[in-house]
Amino acid sequence: MTSTTLTRLSRASGHGRPAAPVRIVHLGVGNFFRAHQAWYTEHAPDAAEWGIAAFTGRSAAMADALRPQDGLYTLITRGADGDSYEVVSSLSAVHSSSEHEAFLAYLRSPGLAIVTLTVTEAGYVPGTDGHLDLSNPGIASDIETLRADPHAPVTSMPGRLVAGLIGRRAAFAGPLAIVSCDNLSHNGEVLETVVTDLAAEVDPHLVGWIGANVAFGTTMVDRITPATTDAHRASVLAATGTLDEAPVPTEPFSEWVIQGEFPNGRPAWEAAGARIVADVEPFERRKLALLNGSHSLLAYGATILGHETVADAIADPRCQAWVEQWWDEACAHLPLPAGELAAYRQALLERYRNPNIRHALAQIAADGSLKIAVRILPTLRAELAAGRVPPGAARAVAAWVQHLRGLGAPVKDVSASEILALAQGTLEDTVTAVLGYLDPDLAADEALRAAVLAEATDLAGLTDH
Repeated sequence: MTSTTLTRLSRASGHGRPAAPVRIVHLGVGNFFRAHQAWYTEHAPDAAEWGIAAFTGRSAAMADALRPQDGLYTLITRGADGDSYEVVSSLSAVHSSSEHEAFLAYLRSPGLAIVTLTVTEAGYVPGTDGHLDLSNPGIASDIETLRADPHAPVTSMPGRLVAGLIGRRAAFAGPLAIVSCDNLSHNGEVLETVVTDLAAEVDPHLVGWIGANVAFGTTMVDRITPATTDAHRASVLAATGTLDEAPVPTEPFSEWVIQGEFPNGRPAWEAAGARIVADVEPFERRKLALLNGSHSLLAYGATILGHETVADAIADPRCQAWVEQWWDEACAHLPLPAGELAAYRQALLERYRNPNIRHALAQIAADGSLKIAVRILPTLRAELAAGRVPPGAARAVAAWVQHLRGLGAPVKDVSASEILALAQGTLEDTVTAVLGYLDPDLAADEALRAAVLAEATDLAGLTDH
């Protein structure tokens, strides 16, 4: 194949569908969004009516890559038996975050129905009390800017949304939904809080208008989406003969659970596999316990055995037995049908076994001080309340104990100095200190301390360190 036969991915070259009218604005043009919300919109039966105008974060690099391609990109679905390639056409326009007037123009349009966002937890700028951190310099600057001129450029996500809502109110453009798709528990409530907090500082009358006209949606999202590399670009070129500067690799599995109202309509996402539910929380709990909890168990326990990836670990019968035992304990306390939980467990095993998705355990092991409390402790406490000392949960805590004592994956944690200090002294001292750090009531439970110590001792015996 010579360079003269190659074409750049674009609508002008005959690729993809014609651009749909923009009815959705999205903030944050990362790989996850393009493998998830954009993919669901692409597969909705009414996709031709629902175009997305996507805005980048601080870097304009993705806009620069996608504009020459008319917003098109190739999704590489990396299954256990090989890769498949699909051109996604749902992005009708791509902008850099600096194009503030374009953002305001979309928000002023009565045709706009939805704003979605993937800006990471930090983008919400939360304070320790759960409200917007008004002391943050960026937030303080946006408040002063909007007070002086509601059309002036702002930089934070809450600031941009408030600016857009001021413009929508002035244009009498009607109601809309704003939907967080970040991997953040109760993300819709968090989003509504920070937007309302900023609106109250800029224009108290706007708060009432938001309450009457804006529906904040809560979602649970899941799809492993690695970073794009030159190897992915080369694979698209080799498989399709097309130059694509911004392909997205992802796994076959995808899940989107949505709670909320859409007063100006939405795509038929459920026809593409999304679930519209009255309450997202049971699904959040399922994911935290079964997916994230088993990931943490493997990140600390399986690395003691020398495994580097989730696929390596789950191929070890000993590690799979650990995971299955943990799942049995967790499922006893999840408010979902047994059949659904069994199907989810089977899907997780298939995902974990996929050799084409390299999910590094050392990466998962980071920030255990934040993760153990939300992934493991709810099941541990529920089991103790039921009169049982759960070996699976005890093993997960014990594996983190040994992680802090230098076994397995290296410690990389936002509270590294504090938690490494817990690992001084004997193994028994460390177990007591770690349980006390997690919850003083746990450290006072003699049976639990003994179970964690026994599991930690067994784990230490699995290595020559």
